[in-house]
Amino acid sequence: MDEIKATMSQRLRRLGMAFAIIACGVALRLGGYEIGLPYFLVKYGGSTLWGAMVFFLIAMLLPRQPIGRLTLLALVIAALTELTRLYHTAWLDEFRLTLAGALLLGRIFSWWNIVAYGLGIVLAAFFEARHRTRYKGSPD
Repeated sequence: MDEIKATMSQRLRRLGMAFAIIACGVALRLGGYEIGLPYFLVKYGGSTLWGAMVFFLIAMLLPRQPIGRLTLLALVIAALTELTRLYHTAWLDEFRLTLAGALLLGRIFSWWNIVAYGLGIVLAAFFEARHRTRYKGSPD
């Protein structure tokens, strides 16, 4: 029973992290330019946050997986998502023009986005590993 509670607590914490990252990413993308942040920070900061969000959502869905496996899976999902930008159909391009489509899928393929996603995923994995070490006593 304690393991079930611990797993549920872990999932809720990871979901909370994902939602906090989503809020930060949306705020950055929608208001970053208005408050004078540089283009580079808004563009790639949002992509870095998106990568971290992917990591925490994967970690929430697969709570017992080692951090290395979660990191690799998140990297694959992020890269595949970026690669879908090379595929074009009328309905998909129309969706990409909406705010939701731009935030979820993006519009234009970029290798730099994959680098930014990777940075966000690695930072999230590092944060998760430190949390596990500090509170669980075992660093996966």
